[in-house]
Amino acid sequence: MGNQAPLLEIKNLVTDFRTEEGVTRAVDDISFDLHKGETIGIVGESGSGKSVTSLSVMRLIPEPPGQISNGELFYHSHTQGEMDLAHTSYQEIRAIRGNEVSMIFQEPMTSLNPVYTCGDQVMEAIRLHLKVSKKDAK
Repeated sequence: MGNQAPLLEIKNLVTDFRTEEGVTRAVDDISFDLHKGETIGIVGESGSGKSVTSLSVMRLIPEPPGQISNGELFYHSHTQGEMDLAHTSYQEIRAIRGNEVSMIFQEPMTSLNPVYTCGDQVMEAIRLHLKVSKKDAK
């Protein structure tokens, strides 16, 4: 994409999960760049680490038992400059999550609460991230 710096740089990402049986490596040394305007697809067999890769980038891996064991995850935020997502505080991650970066999960039944309407759940996210009234979020 020309000389433009990537928005997201993933270098040598390794994500492990600790279990009673030992350590399971879910992501083993993956690297990629994502530039403005690009869309990428991560493909692979079931259990190959696609979701764990995405969850690692979003810092949504439950710690413990999960852990980003190695790698650099650089995001070039338009509000906060360059951020090392692997070492950024939870508060800083929350500030960009939803506003600048987001993830669409595969299974809506595990992502959405069936007790609430889809509209109410989307509206809640809008209100949290954009700091608008309920009326404006609708």
